[in-house]
Amino acid sequence: MVDYHAANQSYQYGPSSAGNGAGGGGSMGDYMAQEDDWDRDLLLDPAWEKQQRKAETAANRICKVLAVNQENEHLMEDYERLASDLLEWIRRTIPWLEDRVPQKTIQEMQQKLEDFRDYRRVHKPPKVQEKCQLEINFNTLQTKLRLSNRPAFMPSEGKMVSDINNGWQHLEQAEKGYEEWLLNEIRRLERLDHLAEKFRQKASIHEAWTDGKEAMLKHRDYETATLSDIKALIRKHEAFESDLAAHQDRVEQIAAIAQELNELDYYDSHNVNTRCQKICDQWDALGSLTHSRREALEKTEKQLETIDQLHLEYAKRAAPFNNWMESAMEDLQDMFIVHTIEEIEGLISAHDQFKSTLPDADREREAILAIHKEAQRIAESNHIKLSGSNPYTTVTPQIINSKWEKVQQLVPKRDHALLEEQSKQQSNEHLRRQFSSQANVVGPWIQNKMEEIGRISIEMNGTLEDQLSHLKQYERSIVDYKPNLDLLEQQHQLIQEALIFDNKHTNYTMEHLRVGWEQLLTTIARTINEVENQILTRDAKGISQEQMQEFRASFNHFDKDHGGALGPEEFKACLISLGYDVENDRQGDAEFNRIMSVVDPNHSGLVTFQAFIDFMSRETTDTDTADQVIASFKVLAGDKNFITAEELRRELPPDQAEYCIARMAPYQGPDAVPGALDYKSFSTALYGESDL
Repeated sequence: MVDYHAANQSYQYGPSSAGNGAGGGGSMGDYMAQEDDWDRDLLLDPAWEKQQRKAETAANRICKVLAVNQENEHLMEDYERLASDLLEWIRRTIPWLEDRVPQKTIQEMQQKLEDFRDYRRVHKPPKVQEKCQLEINFNTLQTKLRLSNRPAFMPSEGKMVSDINNGWQHLEQAEKGYEEWLLNEIRRLERLDHLAEKFRQKASIHEAWTDGKEAMLKHRDYETATLSDIKALIRKHEAFESDLAAHQDRVEQIAAIAQELNELDYYDSHNVNTRCQKICDQWDALGSLTHSRREALEKTEKQLETIDQLHLEYAKRAAPFNNWMESAMEDLQDMFIVHTIEEIEGLISAHDQFKSTLPDADREREAILAIHKEAQRIAESNHIKLSGSNPYTTVTPQIINSKWEKVQQLVPKRDHALLEEQSKQQSNEHLRRQFSSQANVVGPWIQNKMEEIGRISIEMNGTLEDQLSHLKQYERSIVDYKPNLDLLEQQHQLIQEALIFDNKHTNYTMEHLRVGWEQLLTTIARTINEVENQILTRDAKGISQEQMQEFRASFNHFDKDHGGALGPEEFKACLISLGYDVENDRQGDAEFNRIMSVVDPNHSGLVTFQAFIDFMSRETTDTDTADQVIASFKVLAGDKNFITAEELRRELPPDQAEYCIARMAPYQGPDAVPGALDYKSFSTALYGESDL
């Protein structure tokens, strides 16, 4: 608050110094030296001395008023500049937060997530402080304007505190859900990569199986074959059809995965669809060729009389067993994604169940190989010359043994991969518990501090200075607590880097804690500012500590919900208790409406404690008015209805004289002279009664 007493002492003008502006002189001796023809008797005239004292008083009053106005204008300019900067930052940031265009790769989305973390940690916190400081500056300025009986400050259009709050709310609405969207996109892309790799594996296995099948089905070997050869070809074709049917499920799986990739908008869907269509077309062609070959072979079916039942049995049992081994190898090499210990333990359990079937599979393998050995033994004992391979299948004992050995090698590798994932999930669970342990302490601490600040703001313990000191101690304790939140941020980042998406051990998320922390900082800053404004009001209005405590006691008594503001009925009851005649009749209602228009000019329906103090002290305090300033200017102008620039420069300090000259309109009255200035419209404009 400006020390007007000190300011006035620096601008004392009296008979010995009637002004030192551009048109002013010096001391009384200087006047006598410059005007030797003045009459010394006139200088000693009492009436003249009285006039000089009036001029001195008028000049002092104008200096005081102008100093207040100049300081207020400086504060207004600061507010406009800070508001513009903050609104511009919000305008630039919102489109960035509203940009929800997904990227094609996990790396690109993770970079967006890292950019968002930098925004929350680095860029936003200073803006939160700027917004809080802007509101504090605005409230302080309005308090000074009220104390100096000036009109309330109205910022430029679009720069009200409400406009900034609306912009900030829009910012937080845009920010809300942005991090969740990023994580969901990462999860979606991770799922897409997994499906795409699964598609490629199954497609590669199927394409390897189909290699050469069309050529085999198109081969016209039956046209030159012997009767026994044709019979063998029919059996071989039956085995192939069994094998073909066994692969139907894999083709359907490939098509289903391709469809899912399309539904999830996979960026490389075109190549996936092309490859899938090729597989499906080839599959249809294989079916058609298989049907055509069967028809051709069936034409010579009557010629088939003998068949090697052992070879056929071997082929029929070897094909599904071979498919089982291929499926087992595929499953053992299948990628997996889990997010909890329960999920990985489920996979481990399924893998253990698979391993329990291996002894039965080994017995089936030995039985199939025994069939092959028996066929060879019979052929040798009967001197039958074999071609060296089973005519009904391409699955040889060497292939079966090779794939079985591959299965045996893949089992421990799968064990190792599952155990590694189990260790990873145990580590993730440790991160969850570590974060929840800290969050379950920080969250209640923030809530308790909010409640304690609320109690301090309505209690009457000590003087306002004591309350201010107490609040600043709380503020220091809150600032000192910041490392706990920083630790949580570090733990939260580890959780995000580990791609942990949920935590059942706490109800607090990092987002909730950030918002609570920002609200806590804003609340303590606002509460401190309110007490500082009460001190300003108390000192400016000359209110004693006892009166201030009495005001607070009355206010708290009727503030039933301890919300820090009184509703109309609560305020009316408070006024009645203080002796105001605002009972429920026409006169009382009119008086109450008048008082409400003073304490609640914005018609919010609430009376704050600051407004209550202003009302209780306003009518008993001596304040400057427009009429007083007009009277002061009239004294300086020698009772004229106008004043000249020369008179202003003579009677006022240089900066304040130029301030008036730049803002005073030309005087338009009938008694106007060249250069006449209208001090009346200027004075009323200072108090908001006309446009300056």
